[in-house]
Amino acid sequence: MTIERLKPLDVQRLGPGRHADGRGLYLDVTNGNGRGWVFRYQLNGRERYMGLGSAHDIPLKLARQLAAKARELRAQGIDPIDQKHAARATQRVDQARAVTFKECAEQYIAAHEASWRNAKHRYQWKASLASYVYPAIGGLPVQAIDTAMVLKCIRPLWHDRTETASRVRGRIELILDYAKAHEYRTGENPARWRGHIDKLLPKPEKVAAPDHHAALAYADIGAFMADLRERNSSSARALEFLILTAARTAEVTGAKWDEIDLAAKMWTVPGERMKAGKEHRVPLSDRAVDILQFMHGRCENEFVFPGARGAGLSAQALASMLQVMGKAVTVHGFRSTFRDWAAERTSFPSEIAEMALAHTVGDKVEAAYRRTDMFEKRRKLAQAWADYCSKPATNGQVINVVPLKQA
Repeated sequence: MTIERLKPLDVQRLGPGRHADGRGLYLDVTNGNGRGWVFRYQLNGRERYMGLGSAHDIPLKLARQLAAKARELRAQGIDPIDQKHAARATQRVDQARAVTFKECAEQYIAAHEASWRNAKHRYQWKASLASYVYPAIGGLPVQAIDTAMVLKCIRPLWHDRTETASRVRGRIELILDYAKAHEYRTGENPARWRGHIDKLLPKPEKVAAPDHHAALAYADIGAFMADLRERNSSSARALEFLILTAARTAEVTGAKWDEIDLAAKMWTVPGERMKAGKEHRVPLSDRAVDILQFMHGRCENEFVFPGARGAGLSAQALASMLQVMGKAVTVHGFRSTFRDWAAERTSFPSEIAEMALAHTVGDKVEAAYRRTDMFEKRRKLAQAWADYCSKPATNGQVINVVPLKQA
């Protein structure tokens, strides 16, 4: 049998075809000048071809050595291709075991944070992992994380900071699911709640009452707004505008002038700044328009309520205003104040109030048949709310109820 038929120059010059070197080694040349080494052998009467790599990268001498190793395996009754696949699988497992939980978490965050529109949410994700998870398991291989390690992160928080612990558990679960999808780990998710952690820890609602956003009673809103109107800062105007529009903090602090149509008395919030990811039209009451006209006179940049360094106001600026006013409530709580007022002191249908809050109303079928955002009805509701906010209360009672027809 002729062996070592090829010369180094042949490897570079031979045209398309399969050229034998001997003892099962071939140079495979394609029409596109692709050149690769192939080892041909038989196993159990079956002809097989095993790729050894590109001839551009592997010289003739090395290709012969690789073919020789494959022949040795074949002589031992081992399929060289199966051996190659097993070696690659082992290598993947070794690489996966080298990925730490922290590295996997950072990959997960990088892959998903673009979809997290709320800057506070992004901050909380990173901060909670840095505070409660990385010190305990951040440097461990993600493959090695088990139930005991998950409990080590969340159990110390479960009774005193239950909501935080529950969120941390959920984040660990998502990261471990991500790790399994990328073949960094195998097996069940040790952070899974249903049927697993729920058997080891009491339900969150049994440990601590739900942490609702502290809200101002609607009967007190008139006096509060009167105090707020006496303050001349951009933070005060932003907070007043937020209350009148029943909007969320990020929607207001990120508001830009190109979203405002003063002539139509309308503010259009783009989908990327909305919790539901859909554009939301907000009707503006007369007082809300007055605020915008006032802020236009202070215009510094593209933001309606400008903050530092060319950006909009920070969320903390609105919270700080409440502290200055001595109110132990949250900014988000004013949405509850509005909702309670609409339910108890007006005759507006519930769905109108829910749409004013940019909540999803009804199921998908109902939404498909509703072709309008009830804008004009919401405009009447917004003006009724602004009128109510401008009137003081008497002995804790509102002066009047707003019937739908009157509005």
